[in-house]
Amino acid sequence: MKKYITITVMAILMMPITGMAQDIFEKYSDSDKVSYVSIKPKMFQMLAKIDIDTDDAEAKAYMDMVNSITSFKTMATGDKVIAGDVTKWVTSRSASLEELMEVKDNGVVMKFYVKQGKDEDHVSELLMFINGLEAAMKDSEIKINGENRTIETVVILLTGDIDLNQISKLTQKMNLPGGKELEKKSKK
Repeated sequence: MKKYITITVMAILMMPITGMAQDIFEKYSDSDKVSYVSIKPKMFQMLAKIDIDTDDAEAKAYMDMVNSITSFKTMATGDKVIAGDVTKWVTSRSASLEELMEVKDNGVVMKFYVKQGKDEDHVSELLMFINGLEAAMKDSEIKINGENRTIETVVILLTGDIDLNQISKLTQKMNLPGGKELEKKSKK
């Protein structure tokens, strides 16, 4: 009997910890105050089976990069409370990641974090966080769930066996911030 009481007490004590550890994407996936996208592993498995029969090496490289991703999640919100919660989650999550770069411009803070993968050229997780967009985009609104809203915070999480060389090529081709920094990281 004491054994069952001890286990029950332990389970009750662990409840707040498991509640706090809830994934931020899971927590707000059904909220009408966020724009949420989650591409599941099965979709990436289906993409991996697509056979590109082309002489275009660049297209093949992009497909190889997509095939190495096992999960993609992104969430955007203009809600200050949710944005604060996302910021807290990123701060706690980033403790186990390496900060790759930080950009601050006109009140916007953009941070990239990675988790080391199988070697120096690969990461198992790439976390991108952008905060402060509302001030920088004062007159810009987008539709979220059919309503015009401003965006304050965006968080993107990629997991898999991600080749930094491919990501840096993609970001440079698309003229996205971070391409050169990712290239430097992959060459270290």
